[in-house]
Amino acid sequence: MRLLLLGCTGFVGKELVPTLLHENHEIYIVSRKPINKLKLDLELNKFKFIQIDLSKKQTWNNENLLNILKETDGIINLMGEPIAEKKWTDSQKREIENSRINTTKFLMKTLKNLKINPKVIINGSAIGYYGTSLSDEFTENSLGGKDFLANLCKQWEAVAAKKPLFSRLVIFRIGIVLEADGGALGKMLPVFKIGLGGPIGDGMQWMSWIHRSDLCALITNALVDKKYSGVFNAVAPKPVLMKDFSQTLGKCLNRPNLLPVPGTVLKILLGDGAKVVLEGQKVISSKLKNFKFKYPLLEQAICASTKN
Repeated sequence: MRLLLLGCTGFVGKELVPTLLHENHEIYIVSRKPINKLKLDLELNKFKFIQIDLSKKQTWNNENLLNILKETDGIINLMGEPIAEKKWTDSQKREIENSRINTTKFLMKTLKNLKINPKVIINGSAIGYYGTSLSDEFTENSLGGKDFLANLCKQWEAVAAKKPLFSRLVIFRIGIVLEADGGALGKMLPVFKIGLGGPIGDGMQWMSWIHRSDLCALITNALVDKKYSGVFNAVAPKPVLMKDFSQTLGKCLNRPNLLPVPGTVLKILLGDGAKVVLEGQKVISSKLKNFKFKYPLLEQAICASTKN
């Protein structure tokens, strides 16, 4: 398939792009960053690249981009400013919103105006859709939450739903993505490796996670398998409590799990964004019964990621 990739140049894209190339897809990557700033460790002749900021309406008149859109078979849209890397100031919240909602809105409008119907559109979302809870369990049929992140996900999904009539839409509500070279696990590893690791907060919040390889396999499957349509929770079958996550990480590294990170420290660093880490949510998928996870259990996922 000829694929247009939006927002696939970071932590997930580092594995997703090589996976798609291995499946013999033709790849067009769009990013606002210059090509030398991308995290993709690939020869440049393996894919085609356009540097454009798609959150700005006028950039959707780019002739090169429009020509690619007219010939594309599928679109993967994972655009978005990272959620929990900076303090949620008003300006940062606007950036988090605009980088997802505006880009997706302009994409869908452009496709409709030009009467372009890709075979499939895969759109990102997050398990933050459900809000946070220390006790509830959420599936794809659960109602959305009411906090900032939940409302963001609702808006993002609603805009994506305005896709062309004949395009199949798949929305993945993605959990905490695990791999050693980035994301939550990448940030925790250095601390644990020197023996100073421990749970964040009281350790009783849920972590609904997925290994990056399984997320990439899900996306790759959804491109070609028409059974994928609608919303799916992209999470491994067994969510865990933060204290168990911390213990498992210490076990895989053969390091102690002694020093909890106080929630107040995280709140100082991330402001309202700390809520994502300190409260969490227990999310499972009722729709991925037939997907064969490579890493269904946390210990498998962490030990595989940290073996080097």
